[in-house]
Amino acid sequence: MQQLRILLVNDDGIGASGLRSLYRAMRPHASLTVVAPSTQKSGSGLGTTLIQPLQIREQRYFDGTTAYSVNGTPSDCVKLALIHLFAHSPPDLILSGINHGSNAGKTVLYSGTIGAVIEGMFRNQIPGIAFSSCEEDLLDYSCLEPYILPIVSYNLQHPPPKDSFLNVNFPSQSAFPIRGMQLTKQGKGFWTDTHEKSACPKGAHSYQLTGEWKKEEEETGSDVHALENGYISVAPIHVGDLTDHYHYNSHQELFATHFKSFLVGQANPTSERTPYKALLFP
Repeated sequence: MQQLRILLVNDDGIGASGLRSLYRAMRPHASLTVVAPSTQKSGSGLGTTLIQPLQIREQRYFDGTTAYSVNGTPSDCVKLALIHLFAHSPPDLILSGINHGSNAGKTVLYSGTIGAVIEGMFRNQIPGIAFSSCEEDLLDYSCLEPYILPIVSYNLQHPPPKDSFLNVNFPSQSAFPIRGMQLTKQGKGFWTDTHEKSACPKGAHSYQLTGEWKKEEEETGSDVHALENGYISVAPIHVGDLTDHYHYNSHQELFATHFKSFLVGQANPTSERTPYKALLFP
């Protein structure tokens, strides 16, 4: 039986301890290729480098094997890996993480960890799993390693549908021993942003992004609720169609009526049309 081929990526950088734990957890079970940002790229989402030339640098990983660093985002890492390192045969799976910090709730929209998985789905329909931990500053995530393989095995035996992936979040260390695992849905919580202002030379100012977690009333079954109660959250996330189908189906006539006179006026400038400025500023 051919060995499973897995692309490993993250957004905390190639030297991150979470990535090392993900690597150690899967090394005995698959052929691994590590392609990760050369520096910290948290919060980059699906961001792509457009102007700066990208470089892939081959280097020795912590165990002496070959790894690759990229001076770009997690999405850049996946693009380059699939186009150049896996040019003839794509990997079977993309694993991203383990992120230093939770990616539950609405933070899925910002996460570079999740962005890497989405990039793989969009380009080649490669299945993927995003792993994150509520602990941001651990030097060693080895306590999470025993959970990685069972989750990967579940994903392979019960693959999500097209344009879907598993978003896995581990609770904080205070929850250990972990109470269990739950299949969840996306929660409502998110980070609120503030900026610490400081003076710079020549009268300018710098603003350092900070913030705090904004708690919402979470339903039982949400990823945030599971984490708060000491469970590992495994949330299937779908990104294939972001259309608001209720609005699309219920507003067709209203939309056509609203723009009818405007479109007639565009075609015939001498005809009467609705004074839109008056509608905006009655």
